[in-house]
Amino acid sequence: MATTIGILTAGGDSPGLNAAIRAIGKTAARAHNMQVFGFLDGFRGVMENRTIRLDSDQLSGILTKGGTILGTSRDKPHRMEVGDQVLDMTAAMIENCRMLGIDALVCLGGGGTQKNAFRLSKAGMPLVTLPKTIDNDVAMTERTFGFDTALAIATEAVDRLHSTAHSHHRIMVVEVMGHNTGWLALGAGIAGGADVVLIPEIPYDVEKVAESLLARKSGGSRFSIVAVSEGSWSREEAATYAGLRERRGSASSEKARNAAKTALGEFVAGQQDSTARISRQLQSLTGLESRVTILGHVQRGGTPSPVDRLLATRLGAEAAQAVADEDFGIMIASQGGEAVRVPLSKVAGKRRTVPLDHPWIQTARQLGMSLGD
Repeated sequence: MATTIGILTAGGDSPGLNAAIRAIGKTAARAHNMQVFGFLDGFRGVMENRTIRLDSDQLSGILTKGGTILGTSRDKPHRMEVGDQVLDMTAAMIENCRMLGIDALVCLGGGGTQKNAFRLSKAGMPLVTLPKTIDNDVAMTERTFGFDTALAIATEAVDRLHSTAHSHHRIMVVEVMGHNTGWLALGAGIAGGADVVLIPEIPYDVEKVAESLLARKSGGSRFSIVAVSEGSWSREEAATYAGLRERRGSASSEKARNAAKTALGEFVAGQQDSTARISRQLQSLTGLESRVTILGHVQRGGTPSPVDRLLATRLGAEAAQAVADEDFGIMIASQGGEAVRVPLSKVAGKRRTVPLDHPWIQTARQLGMSLGD
């Protein structure tokens, strides 16, 4: 049975991380008499042997704190920057854990962390993961901790934009985070009463969006709110991306693959100002003044909501129990209101997108909201 465990947080910070750390630490110590250490700054802390002892003093008072007391990074075990080189440090990290007496790792993170943890698991590291991200896009779990808090922040922002949009008779375009999925923008758009919601799962036609805004104006509405997920794109852009991916996949030589990869990277980089471009297009097509608000990282910060604290605590406690049971290579997921153990092989490399028949999409359409299609 494991007697000493290590905890790390990787990827972007997210509300509820400290609640999960607290739950893992307290359950491990009190229910299973384990020692608990935290690795600082994600997987890099494992590589550099940087730890702190997570005793009762360290865990006290962190339940309501945002961020992570352990720090985080986006370093990958198999592609770690060491000096001026990029090296595979997987074996070295596992050896470091052995030398430190760490019997098992608990890794808290989003999709990238799940992939990195799976690599470590296949290399022989006993570990368990938890799903955190404001994007709610980790496969095999109905909810990730961090999402509820970010949804509340994004919804409040949409609420506040209503008054200024009404006062100035404007189109207000608000960019919501979410990476390549639309959970956050769709939820905030419905909860905040947006008139248009654009998400990556439904490539938009900007002319159809403009038509819906002009129809609102003709009906007497003096303003409109457009909620845009940061990963949204037009039908043309989606077709271009699909073509570039196909080109990369069918390349017959390394030179052709590298060229296709470069073209794909340049295309993706060019999408970074897509929300501003949408705003300009709508202003041109409608003749209505359009203004952009980008919420950015404010959605990650602040005190986690009670829902996120509860979810993180439940999943954290189950993670400690899984370590005690020596049940490794799994993620603790939320399914049907229960904390469920799922194999990492079913999580790594996958993304939970918004199904086109999801009740939220059906509700949006019933309300007459434009989804750009």
